[in-house]
Formats: sequence, structure tokens, C-alpha cells
Amino acid sequence: MAPRRRERMSAVDTAWLRMDRPNNLMMICGVWILRDRIELKRLAATIEKRFLCFDRFRQRPVEVDGVTYWETVRDFDLAGHVLRAALPGKAGTRQLQTLVSRLASTPLDPARPLWQFHLVDNFGGGSAVITRIHHCYADGIALTRVVLSMTDSTRRRSPASAAPAATTRHPSHHEAWSPGMLPGALNLALKAGGLIIDKGAEIWHDPAMAVALAKQGTALAGEVAKLALMEQDSRTRLKGTPGVAKRAAWAAPIPLADVKTVGKALHASVNDVLASCVAGALRTYLLRKGDPVDGVVIRVLVPVNLRPPEKAAELGNQFGLVFLDLPLGIEHPVERLYAVRSNMSALKASWEPVLSLGLLAAMGSGPKMLQDALLLALARNATAVMTNVPGPRPPLYIAGGRIDNMMVWVPQSGNIGMGVSVLSYHGQVQFGLITDRGLCPDPERICSRFGPEFETLRRTLRE
Repeated sequence: MAPRRRERMSAVDTAWLRMDRPNNLMMICGVWILRDRIELKRLAATIEKRFLCFDRFRQRPVEVDGVTYWETVRDFDLAGHVLRAALPGKAGTRQLQTLVSRLASTPLDPARPLWQFHLVDNFGGGSAVITRIHHCYADGIALTRVVLSMTDSTRRRSPASAAPAATTRHPSHHEAWSPGMLPGALNLALKAGGLIIDKGAEIWHDPAMAVALAKQGTALAGEVAKLALMEQDSRTRLKGTPGVAKRAAWAAPIPLADVKTVGKALHASVNDVLASCVAGALRTYLLRKGDPVDGVVIRVLVPVNLRPPEKAAELGNQFGLVFLDLPLGIEHPVERLYAVRSNMSALKASWEPVLSLGLLAAMGSGPKMLQDALLLALARNATAVMTNVPGPRPPLYIAGGRIDNMMVWVPQSGNIGMGVSVLSYHGQVQFGLITDRGLCPDPERICSRFGPEFETLRRTLRE
């Protein structure tokens, strides 16, 4: 019998595979809401032609003698990856959110490649497609390109050629980090990872060592010390040890043009405006729960793209993370926006994304014990992961059905229990949450405040 075809997995991809925990699965989950009913057979044919053209999705991770490899699956069966899922009752938004929540809490089968598409063909008068792909296959930038390459610009299978280009530049990532730092970023990341491996987890448990690093005078050493000495953000009901069950919810979209108008009037970016609205929605939620908000600051991890332009079409993970503070204690919407803008600006010259990518490389190259220690140390300093994905401008179609709305959530690592997602598509901005059911059983209440918070900000401009 011929040996199985194997390819060694990169250190960073290995780190994301290792992060899997029953209470925080490392899956990127997405939902497409279609106005038309589509056929499972046609969806499967589209996936076979445009998704499986990437050989990686015919492979599964395996560990041999402590080393992780990609292994091509023999007798690959597409039927185990493209499934039909029926909703009960009237099949409205609440029922779809419940199904997404259940799937987000359910592990993928390790005997198969770690991805699935679920077709819901009885959602309202149309359909919905739920995607689940393990993070070890690629980061959000790469997977967005892959998934959008399956779409069409018309119902008649005209490939949406603009879809990949629409994701080449990612404003939400680039605005948080200076593009001038990109050359050599990956080499610096590996250097940072080597530093962490040499020092082990001691840096995070010995303040004196962190202070000594800071005195070295190099930007990289300074950032290591900064992360090691970072204080935890405010403790709220949203922060704690998550359980297995998740809850997903999303809000009605708001016009992107309106967001741009408000940002221009206040000399702020689209991201500043949206992040401020997220902070306002979280503030109102805590207030209505009777919790104090004075001085409360919630820290979110924001992905930063470190992928060189010439590698934009490659799979794998090439991104770092930055810590962004959301000042929930500020009541006035414009003051809160300016505080968010200031925090965003401070990140533009930060080496945090390079260091975090190096940490991921260290996690994947070093022992599992080291990864667990570093992961817990980093995750305790944040309450949520937040992504802002600029999607395509024209309407898209999949398997003959028009996509009206789309949403995607990245996983939460360590003990982080909340994922915040902001995505623009066809002139609309969609806001969604995925939360731990024990920490936040009602994310729809937060989602319902996103639109009103934006309206409050816009109304303040007129006064």
C-alpha cells in the first residue's frame, strides 16, 4: 500500500490547531442569507469546482511523533461536507441563529478535512448557507478570498471576478498598523518567537524579566515587555471562563454611506465610527443589566494582516493581533468616538502585530505546555475578539441564489468569550456577535443597540 501523502504544517497553523478547546473551538463560522431557494446538488457542484480546486481542503491535520502534518484523505467524500439542515417551525431569524449557535459549539470530525457547508433551504422564502472552516487552514483574509471565489456576479454562473480583488486590500487591518512596517515583518515575527522560546513563559510570570527586556532599548524587546506587563481590562459580566454552548446573533444592517458621512464630518475613519458604536452598544447592555460602567474599559483583540501582497492568494495564517481599548465609561457618543480614534491611532506605530505573530510561531514550534501558558497570559488581557471585514460592493450569487446578507465570526482563543463581527456588503454594514451562553445568554440585546447607537451619534452631529 502506497504511503499517505503528507506535508508538514507551518508553526503558526499548528498553533491554531492546538488552540482547539471544547469551550472555544477554532472554527471560522459564516452565514449567507439568500433571497432565493437553491438546490443542494448545485451548491455541492459549485463547492467541488471552486473550493476543492485548493488541494488543502482535501487534507486533514494529523500528528506523527509530535509533528503535525497535512495528510491527503483517501476516498474523499464530498457528501460528508455539504449537508442539508432544516429549521423547525416558521424558520425565522431566531431559528437560524439557534442553528448557527449549535453548529458553532459542535466540533468538526477530525477523521475528515475540517470544514463543512450546511444548506438551510427553508429559511423564510429563501435559503441560508452556514460555513464552518477550521482556522488552521487559513486566516480570514485568505478564506474570504476563497469563499468569495465561489460566488457569481449573475444568476447564470458568471464568476464574480471582482470578488478576490475586493479583499486584497483590507482597510480594517491596514488602518490599525503602518504599512511601512510590512517589509521584513515575518522575519521579525520569527525573531520575536525565538525570543519567547528562549525565555519560555517566564517573561509573563516574572515582571523583573519584562522590565529588563524593556531596558534593552529595541522596539521588539519593548513590545514584549509591554505585553508582559499589560494590566487586565475591566472585569465585567462579559469576562470569565466560557463553557461549551455559544449564542450567535446579528442586527439589521445600516447604510455604509451614512457611516462614511458621519466619519468624514468628525474626521474619523469608518472603523473608528463602527468601533465606537460597538462600545456604545456594550455600554448600554451593561447599564440595562444594572452593572456599573464608570471607568470601564473593554479590550478587544483585532486581527492585523501581515500577508505580503504577492502572497494574497495563498492559504495559511499570516496575521498578527493588536489590543484595542473600547472606553465604555464615556457616555457622550462624540467623546467616545474621539477616544476610540486616539486608541486606534496609537496602534498604527505599534509592533504588537509582529510580536503576536511571533508568539503564534513560538506556540506552534515549542511544547504544548508553553503554548497553553502564553495563550492564557494573552487572553486574560482581553474580553473579545473583533473583526471588521470590508466585503464586495456589488450583489453576489451562489448556486443561482442572490446573497442578501452575510456574516462571519472568527474564533475566540483562550478564555475569551465574545466575538464581535462587523462586515460591509453591497452598501450595508452588518453587525453580529457570538458569545458564550453562560457569560452572555442574550447577545441579541447587544445587537439591537448597534443601529440606535449609530443614530444617536448621527443625531448628535445635527444638534
